[in-house]
Amino acid sequence: MTTHRTARSARSARTAGLVAVAVAAALSLTACQSGGKDSAAGSAEKASGSASTSTFGSASTSDGGRPTGTKAGEVNANTTADRAQNGMRTQTTDTRRTTTPAATHKTASPVRTQTLPDGSKARIYKLGAQHYLLKIVHRGEVLGTIEANHKTAGLDANDMFIVLTQDGRVQSWMGGGHEGPGTFELLGGWTAKVTKVSEGHYRARILGDAGGVSATLDANEHDAGVEVDRVYIVLSAGGVISAHA
Repeated sequence: MTTHRTARSARSARTAGLVAVAVAAALSLTACQSGGKDSAAGSAEKASGSASTSTFGSASTSDGGRPTGTKAGEVNANTTADRAQNGMRTQTTDTRRTTTPAATHKTASPVRTQTLPDGSKARIYKLGAQHYLLKIVHRGEVLGTIEANHKTAGLDANDMFIVLTQDGRVQSWMGGGHEGPGTFELLGGWTAKVTKVSEGHYRARILGDAGGVSATLDANEHDAGVEVDRVYIVLSAGGVISAHA
């Protein structure tokens, strides 16, 4: 009896030992699998993070320091809009307008000065061959300018009309304006057909007795002038036309 108990006890001990080894092996395998998954997940996360950094980093610096997430089109549009806003100019609301851009001509002294119908003075400067500049001056203040550069120029200065030819001659008069669009009879037997091209842009065809076009005035944001057979004509950018003989 004692011998059988001892054998059974030995077998039980071996069985318990085997179970313990099996359990330990199973736990070790589970731990290894879990560790492998965590390691793989960590590696994938690191790889993903590296890819994201590379992509956005490149995008954020490819535009020369533009803030991340801003599209090139948006920046260009804003820049264009800013340029357009900064570059906008409106005609003067004073009693005079100008036919020349906002530029300063360095001239020594006028070649002559003459009085205009409203009492102001016209100072005429020669800038070159067939190139003259007229400044309308009142009490030392320049109220407007006209520039004739190889062609005749004109100005409607609040119902005072001025023509400056490319050879420096000046004609000025008051009143007599017709507001276009429309067809109007002018002094000297001329007919003017005034059409509106767009806001601030009018065109006039000057017709003779036979109906042919002898001259064309194009006032696009700036007044225009012409001399036709000793008749001086001004067309304003607002569509007013007047003639003087």
